Amino acid sequence: MKAMLLKAPDTPFVLEDVPDPSPGPAEAVAKVFACGAGLTVHHARAGRIKVAYPRILGHEIAAEIVAVGAGVRNVKPGDGVTAYFYLTCGECRWCRINRETLCDNFGGYVGREIDGGYAEYIKLPASAFIPIPEGLDWKAHPAQAGVVCDAIATPIKVTRKARLMPTDTVAVFGAGGGLGVHMLQVARWAHAKRVIAIDVAPFKLAACLEAGADATIDASAGRVAEQLLEATAGKGIDVSIDFVCSASTLEAACAALGKGGRLVTLGGNSSRFNVNPGEMLRKELELLGSRYASKEEVVESLELVARGELWPMVREAVPLSEAEAVHERLAKGLVTGRAALMMR
Repeated sequence: MKAMLLKAPDTPFVLEDVPDPSPGPAEAVAKVFACGAGLTVHHARAGRIKVAYPRILGHEIAAEIVAVGAGVRNVKPGDGVTAYFYLTCGECRWCRINRETLCDNFGGYVGREIDGGYAEYIKLPASAFIPIPEGLDWKAHPAQAGVVCDAIATPIKVTRKARLMPTDTVAVFGAGGGLGVHMLQVARWAHAKRVIAIDVAPFKLAACLEAGADATIDASAGRVAEQLLEATAGKGIDVSIDFVCSASTLEAACAALGKGGRLVTLGGNSSRFNVNPGEMLRKELELLGSRYASKEEVVESLELVARGELWPMVREAVPLSEAEAVHERLAKGLVTGRAALMMR
């Protein structure tokens, strides 16, 4: 099969022919139609996240099961599937209560600890495959179907983590990125009172309005917290969601919170930042961390897309051979929404 290999940190991908995978017990193999390319994958490509080389990256797949190993019952040949990004045990307390991101026996990530979806075929533990509902025509829209498992599911979890309500004003930092633009969509779907997008590039701010933002703030102009307070007549933000997670964005996100405000951070490589504990006490602020999504939230996200309540923004869909070019654009912040690699 054709596969895009990463052979060393921060080096170009190499397109090679490698052996087709065969499933062992409790495993399945799927033919990949599309695989999303986002910053989570690019962090591994850039060497900011350690992987064992050579490695096939990618986890946001739309694929069709072609073979299953002994004991597999949850999928069968012909099933359309996506993948759950985390390798979890399914048996510990956290997995049993649908909080798999806290799995006590966490095994790593698809596309890092094991080969991922930048290839014509992918082999995973069968439990990592999630069927795509019949209402979602994934063969006609493989790129959009593939990115749902992360780009939509992650924001769905955030809305629950932050207890987002129709009375809330929401600010999204890094709103023009692959997760941020879908967070805008999901916040609008969740009937947020007002959604404000923060980013630095005019073309991204335009896409934010298209995705459902009521207003935008250009962070390159500075004074972000002050601008948010001005935009809310001094009342402050109810929910700040930070996909950038630098010290400056986290501090601005926190400073802009009003009474009872919640700050949600999703930056795994974020900086330390300062918070005024007196302000936290006086306003009863909440600082929350959120990791990916549960399997159930992935299933629910697929159902929402199948029903037409949400639709992923995939602005670039290119052949597998152009993976390096897509990642160069990701590195420069030139991709709005999601990009995807197509296998056919």
